[in-house]
Amino acid sequence: MADGKTVKIIVAAHKAFRMPDDDMYIPLHVGAEGKIDENGQPLDIGFVKDNTGDNISLKNPGYCELTGLYWAWKNLEADYIGLAHYRRHFSLRKTRDPFDGVLKYAELAPILKKKKVIVPDKRKYYIESLYNHYKHTHYISQLDETRSIIAEKYPDYISSFDRVIRRSWGYMFNMMIMERGLVDEYCAWLFDVLFELEKRVNEDKVDMPELSSFQARFYGRISEIIFNVWLDHCLKTGRLRKKDITEIPCRFMEKENWFKKVWGFLMAKFFGRRYEVQEAAKTAKRNKR
Repeated sequence: MADGKTVKIIVAAHKAFRMPDDDMYIPLHVGAEGKIDENGQPLDIGFVKDNTGDNISLKNPGYCELTGLYWAWKNLEADYIGLAHYRRHFSLRKTRDPFDGVLKYAELAPILKKKKVIVPDKRKYYIESLYNHYKHTHYISQLDETRSIIAEKYPDYISSFDRVIRRSWGYMFNMMIMERGLVDEYCAWLFDVLFELEKRVNEDKVDMPELSSFQARFYGRISEIIFNVWLDHCLKTGRLRKKDITEIPCRFMEKENWFKKVWGFLMAKFFGRRYEVQEAAKTAKRNKR
């Protein structure tokens, strides 16, 4: 520990996978509640489970890694708390074995002496805004209703919301490392907004069709966008300064098929094929084999 500061970064995972060997990482089985193995016993993948303590593990099909963030917020004690994914990690170095380059405490400690918030490098969409990207790939009523909730409950955030959704970039994946006090503030705001959105969805106040399991993960996707809203508001109000925030590259632990990613993006933008339609087409093709 540098200067007595403690750091705990959960690594959200739904299956057994290789994990960083640095002690600041906590492999966390997200969505553990109700999962059973082939013997009918509670599934144990060797990680801490997100259905312990104060938790929302059952919401994982819609909230994704946010059930892990909620668990960390409610159950961990540390000066800094963070979130990474089993296949995505912060990394300052490119190495042949990607796990050799995963951010280590020794690399992070000097940064924390000057920074309060660490985010992954910007994800850029180039030819469309965050709003239009969501509209083309998912169901825009979800994002529109989120704006309505923020306008009602947190009206001073609306200018940040409108500014963020016009951008063509954002800090995505719900990845971050932040001072504990900031995590408390962010999570209290985030889950208040999402729980209200969930309530309205359940009461059929949000116009959208029955969703596939892929599209049902929208609470996690909404949070990716509104994390940027919360950050922008912090900067606007002086809660944070630009020099308090730094980007660290995000590295994927497996090979990515960039052709498929770009093709899917273009099909959604120009031909209106939401990602769920594309996923269904892939599944049908596989089933014919």
